[in-house]
Amino acid sequence: MISTILNVLIFAVTAILMLRIFRKDGAWDAQRVKGAFRYFTVQSNVLCAAAALCMALFPLSNWAWLLKYIGTAAVLVTLLTVFLFLAPSMGGLLPLLKGNDFFMHLTTPLMAVVSFSFFEKRGMGFGTALLGMLPVVVYGFWYLYKIIYAPADKRWDDFYGFNKGGKWPVAFTGMMVGAFAVCMLLMGLQNI
Repeated sequence: MISTILNVLIFAVTAILMLRIFRKDGAWDAQRVKGAFRYFTVQSNVLCAAAALCMALFPLSNWAWLLKYIGTAAVLVTLLTVFLFLAPSMGGLLPLLKGNDFFMHLTTPLMAVVSFSFFEKRGMGFGTALLGMLPVVVYGFWYLYKIIYAPADKRWDDFYGFNKGGKWPVAFTGMMVGAFAVCMLLMGLQNI
């Protein structure tokens, strides 16, 4: 029951936030949608919301549980990146917890971790735990391409600052180690 409530809340909050983000002057704005999906925060929250909806609808399904795990790992990476990397490098935590970001950087990740770790326990092996790294690995290579290797007119600004001073290898390694640690933490919480 608590799992279902939290999963429905995760989905509902994220759906409302996406409606706010994707619209401009009362109409859908394709440029805003495209721009929003550059950010791992948006991608991880949408993934987690879809997974939460699946878990609410199919609570006994192993595939829904696995998807919820992957979504939970992704939003926990978002939360920890905000607190441990972005806040110190971008002038503090408060600007990163304003408006929609309060939910996407803090509230939704916490609801996902609590629901998955305490109300959706099934136990987890090491191989399954590694699947939680998939969103970070895929996004990491995509981000690298878009800020360094894409044609100049298609490149993104390094909005996360991962290539500041040409230190992409350090940032990439840090994100992979961090994602691995998140997966091990969630595995540990599943297996307590």
